[in-house]
Amino acid sequence: MQRILGYMRKAIQEYDMISDGDKIAVGISGGKDSLVLLKGLALLKRFIGIDYDIVGITLDPCFGGVEGDYSAVEKMCAELGVEYRVIRTQIGQIVFDIRKEKSPCSLCAKLRRGALHDAAVDAGCNKIALGHHFNDAVETFLMNLYIEGRIGCFSPVSYLSRRDLYMIRPMVFAPEKDIRKAAAKNEITVIKSKCPVDGHTRREKMKNYIAETERTDKGFSDRIFGAMRRADVDGWAGKSFAGYKFGGKDD
Repeated sequence: MQRILGYMRKAIQEYDMISDGDKIAVGISGGKDSLVLLKGLALLKRFIGIDYDIVGITLDPCFGGVEGDYSAVEKMCAELGVEYRVIRTQIGQIVFDIRKEKSPCSLCAKLRRGALHDAAVDAGCNKIALGHHFNDAVETFLMNLYIEGRIGCFSPVSYLSRRDLYMIRPMVFAPEKDIRKAAAKNEITVIKSKCPVDGHTRREKMKNYIAETERTDKGFSDRIFGAMRRADVDGWAGKSFAGYKFGGKDD
């Protein structure tokens, strides 16, 4: 976990993500990213020099009307001394059974966001931490460019004025391969997604496209990420690229 903790510490400091007194809701899907994020925030709390609390929150979509088994996550939270809440929802039924969405990801994400915001407020949290990583950022940027014809990405830190919440993403500097290694070495039990379209989404296609491009053009993802930061796309410049202008530093 040391490498992951290094990435997380850098992101937290680069974007001023966490302050003394924060209570952070960690969105836990049960996948490797959210579980490594949970463990990372619990470990960082011991030495980063910031006094904060965390609460693990899982939104169970109840795909097919069946409740998910999150006992492994509950056990992990107990070992880390973290409060854990499972919120049962009807998101799976609404998206796939009632609405029968042909492109379900957009509606599902919207419903999950709203439910997570509500759960965070109910838990008395002022921030929500999500497990998006380096590869997610590059994929999102390219999907917005290729599919929607716009330049944009999610932000490392976002303020949700309607709920008075901040959304933070402490693992944005961590490559997915390192997260996968950390999950395996720490024997973290990952819960397989039961989503009917898991592995068959536009994001999966973009992931495969980037992987193929990397094989023939090494450093492709790093250059995209660097361009996002230098151009300060949606707040990605941070402290390191503040005042940067393409072609050189702003004198």
